Amino acid sequence: MIIVLKKGLLIIDRGSREKEVRDELDEIAQIAKEKGGYHYSNYCFLEVVPPFIEEGILNCIRENVDFITVVPYFLYPGLKLKESVKQTAILANKLNLNLVITKPLSYSQFLPVIILERIEKMKKDKNILYKNSECDVLIIGHGSSDRRARDAFIYTVNEVKRNFRNVGHCFLELDFPNIEQGLLDLIKSSPKIILVMPYFLHRGIHIKNDVIKEISNALTKYDFADIHISTHIGVDEKMINLVLERAKESENRRNKTWSR
Repeated sequence: MIIVLKKGLLIIDRGSREKEVRDELDEIAQIAKEKGGYHYSNYCFLEVVPPFIEEGILNCIRENVDFITVVPYFLYPGLKLKESVKQTAILANKLNLNLVITKPLSYSQFLPVIILERIEKMKKDKNILYKNSECDVLIIGHGSSDRRARDAFIYTVNEVKRNFRNVGHCFLELDFPNIEQGLLDLIKSSPKIILVMPYFLHRGIHIKNDVIKEISNALTKYDFADIHISTHIGVDEKMINLVLERAKESENRRNKTWSR
C-alpha cells in the first residue's frame, strides 16, 4: 500500500501592516500549494503583525500535515533570517515536529532575470525606445548591517551589469551608498536615461513612500529629468518556482537522511 504524506508549506516573511503585502503572500502561498502538491500552504510573519511564526506552525499542525517545509522569504541572509530560523527551530524541537527549513531566496538565477523583466516591462509601458546598452540602471536594495546580506545583493547586481551601459546600486537604509549618492554616481557618468529597480519583495511602506521620497529629495539637488521607476518584485511565477526549488532541495536532503 502506498502512503501519501500530507505536506505543509509555511512561508515566513519579515512582516508588514500593508494589505498589499498580505495579498501578495496569500497569492504566492496558494499558487505554490497547487504547483508543489502541498496539502496546506500559508504564510506568517517574523514581526510587526500576526500571524507570527508560532501561529503559522500551529495552523499547519491543525491541518494534520505529516511534515512541514518552512521557507524564509528573504532576499538576503542577515539578522532577520537568523531570527526566523532560530524561532522556527526552537518551536520544531519543542513540539517534536517533522520540519525542515530551507535556504533564503538569495543567490538564485531567477532574481537577475526578474530584474531584467521588470525593467523591460517598464520600458514597454512607458514607450522608452533606448536600447539596454544605452540605459543606466540603479538597483535599490533595503540595506543591512550584515555583510553577508550586502554580498548577496551585490552578487545579483553584478549578474545584471552586462546588459546595460551602467548599473549602479544603493540602499534605502543601514548601508552605503544611500539613494542620493547612488543617483549622483550615475548622473556623473552623463546618462541618457536612468531606470530604477526597487529590489524589494512587496509593495510595502518602503515602496509606497520611502523609496519615492528619497529619490524625489535627491532629484531636487541634481538636474536630471529622464528617470523612471519600475515595479518591485511582487508575485511572479519565477519567485514561486524559487520557493518550490528551495523547498525541494531541503525535502530531498531530509529524505536522504531518513533513508539511511
